[in-house]
Amino acid sequence: MKGHYFILLLGLGSGLPAVAQQAATNSPRPALEEHARQVAAFQQELNAECQDSTRSPLPREARATFSGLPFFPANYAACVEAQFVADSLGAPFVMQTSTDRRPFYRKYGELHFQLNGKPQKLTVYQSLDLQRRPEYRDYLFVPFTDRSNGHTSYGGGRYIDLRRAQLRGGRLALDFNRAYNPFCAYSSKYSCPVPPAENRLTVAVEAGVMNSH
Repeated sequence: MKGHYFILLLGLGSGLPAVAQQAATNSPRPALEEHARQVAAFQQELNAECQDSTRSPLPREARATFSGLPFFPANYAACVEAQFVADSLGAPFVMQTSTDRRPFYRKYGELHFQLNGKPQKLTVYQSLDLQRRPEYRDYLFVPFTDRSNGHTSYGGGRYIDLRRAQLRGGRLALDFNRAYNPFCAYSSKYSCPVPPAENRLTVAVEAGVMNSH
């Protein structure tokens, strides 16, 4: 979660070690054990942020009893290989938020992948406001909704962060285990981008942060 928001399946049965499986397939996905480590580190960082009064979206009374966010179990199948198609020629547009704030974004490109055996597509966005801040100049934003929203995940959708370097070469590991809630899931005082209709997935994504209600 960044300040921006104020605003087993691979190679099983092959007999190869996990690292060798990854090399053999030339896949951008991490090996199974490395993926589990990355997911654990991501969850630890989100929990640390929620406990930090300078970064936390949680109200003070909620931080006092906070013991950790609810997460889906690490799901290796939800870390998918995606093909990135650059498309940044369109004009900047105003993205809807949970308040009357209307920040400007531009489309950066599209991610094409398969999830739960079905072809999917997500648009990657770039914030024009963050372009003015050197530490976020390479920051990219993937807000999305899916069929778990309002049930096992937050009803307003979730976010994934990317960096431009991840898209070099046109292939990347898109890991839904890194999907997290917007700040307004925890407090109405925040203004959060609403995932555009074009980023509605047709499957349930049971990975990342769960619904806490």
